[in-house]
Formats: sequence, structure tokens, C-alpha cells
Amino acid sequence: MLDEIQKDASSRMDKTISVLNDNFHKIRTGRAHTSLLDHVTVDYYGTEVPLNQAASVNVEDARTLTVSPWEKSMVPVVEKAIMTSDLGLNPSTAGTVIRVVLPPLTEERRRDLVRILRQEAEDARIAVRNIRRDANQDLKDLVSEKELSEDEARHGEQRIQELTDKHIARIDSLLEAKEQEVMTV
Repeated sequence: MLDEIQKDASSRMDKTISVLNDNFHKIRTGRAHTSLLDHVTVDYYGTEVPLNQAASVNVEDARTLTVSPWEKSMVPVVEKAIMTSDLGLNPSTAGTVIRVVLPPLTEERRRDLVRILRQEAEDARIAVRNIRRDANQDLKDLVSEKELSEDEARHGEQRIQELTDKHIARIDSLLEAKEQEVMTV
């Protein structure tokens, strides 16, 4: 029973770290990568779909992405979706190919990105702590139902705390690496 609670908490904490990693990949660092446009959605015949389901996204060079919609009629729709996204990008169209040039990051924008990164990391830490709270509550419920002794519950809480500390350290190391990447000119 104790192992099940710990495995559940561990898998939920791993998912939190995975989501944080995905969120970090969406924050641009001045270099072009296709995951930058992953969260952009396009109105495809009345249905909102991710951009990568309506067009192919490729890296042309270090600062340029090319977006090729599957259908010619989708070019202006895709271009508008990229423009209205919260990324601050201005795409330019040449026929059926949309080029998205990433402007160099200013010092002020880099600081804003670091602030966003720190907020994302704090949200992940809070999620990990909430998972710890839930697991500890499960242990207390088992003690009150007399399915677990006080000593076993205390041991379980220590194991869950170790798990929490390990995941928070991973969050901190991810944050530190991403901050370094953003602040490098």
C-alpha cells in the first residue's frame, strides 16, 4: 500500500516536470526551433487545430522558421494565427511559404523571459508540493482506518519528502539551465 502511494506520487511528479519542460521549450531563446509554434492554433474550416496539423514547420536557419500550409487557401489563416499568437512574431509570406524571422532578443525582453521562466518553475514546485500533500493525506487516511501503523506512516512521509526534494531539485536545475540559455547573447 505504501509503495503504491509512493509510485503514484512519483509518476505525478514526473508528469509535472514533463509539463514544465514542455513549457520551457515554448519560451523562445533567440534560436529557431519548430516547437516554438507548437501551441499556436489555426482555424481549420471552423475547428481550432494545432499549427502542425495544418502545415509543416521547418527550421530554415538559426533565426528563421518556414511554415508551409497543406492547402493554399490556408496561407492567410496560418499567417494571422502566427501574428496574433503571444510570441510577438511577424511572419512574411512568399507564395505558399510563410517565413517567420525571429528578431534578436533585447536585454529587457530577456529579463521578461527569465521572469516568466521563474513563474513557470514556481508553479511546478507548487504542483509537486500539492502532490506531496495528497500522498501524505492518503497515508493519514490509512492510519485512521488502521491499515497502517504510525511508524509506517512516518516512514512513508519521509520517503515522500525525499521524492519531493528530488523533484524540486530537478525543477531548479531545469530553471537554471534555461535561464542560462535565455541570458546568453
